[in-house]
Amino acid sequence: MTVSPLSGAAGTGISRRARITAVTSGKGGVGKTFVAANLAAALASQGQRVLVLDADLGLANLDVVLNLPPKVTLHDVFTGKHPIDAAIVPAPGGFSVLLAGSGMVEYSRLTPEVREQLQQVIADVAPRYDHVLLDTGAGISDVVLYTVSLADDVMVVVTPEPTSLTDAYATIKVLATLQQRRAVQLVVNQTRRAGEGRAVQHQLQQVIDRYVNPGLDKAVRLELLGELPVDPSVRDAIVKRELLIEWLPGAPASVAMRALAARKIDA
Repeated sequence: MTVSPLSGAAGTGISRRARITAVTSGKGGVGKTFVAANLAAALASQGQRVLVLDADLGLANLDVVLNLPPKVTLHDVFTGKHPIDAAIVPAPGGFSVLLAGSGMVEYSRLTPEVREQLQQVIADVAPRYDHVLLDTGAGISDVVLYTVSLADDVMVVVTPEPTSLTDAYATIKVLATLQQRRAVQLVVNQTRRAGEGRAVQHQLQQVIDRYVNPGLDKAVRLELLGELPVDPSVRDAIVKRELLIEWLPGAPASVAMRALAARKIDA
């Protein structure tokens, strides 16, 4: 398993800390932030201490999903305007969030300062929680890849659409070759029939086995962490800026999200 630079084994002195998971995707529009926020609420409902950090530093929108206008942001922490404790706020659903500012052009590229500040923030919060979810940007920019490198686990959100599958494959290939990731957690969103998530996993695994694994020291394996069905209430919750799992706990996607959280705890 890939060891993040923040782990105790890496020499930072952290002995007991959160499991850090980067929630990412090959393309936008697949429901990555929706998954991160509702997964956090589902984990919290099962007794876990959870923080979601909006790591989409330039185009943050976690605040929109949660209807939680940011007063103190990650940018304020980076610039020393406010301490980190002022930026961590409670969210609906019983978890904590650290929001980022949107439209910050200075975070469109990875500078040494951004690297150091982001690593320090995650190191500061990790001992306080059971799970820290990093809601990254989409794609394979240097900022996204660096954020993912700080995580113990990477969770790729994908839909059954061909463009999403193609971009997910590209993302997994880059993570395998540049970061030596050999285990990737997969969440298949917007499935239309039972078992479609497993079919997507199998399809991606076949392509990885054919074009990526032959050149690696150890094969990349995809773990299907869960599949979330197409559910009209998802769009309604997003429009209402409500967590689906709180607003309609009996909705099919909410039930699937709780099952996903249980598997995440056991993973």
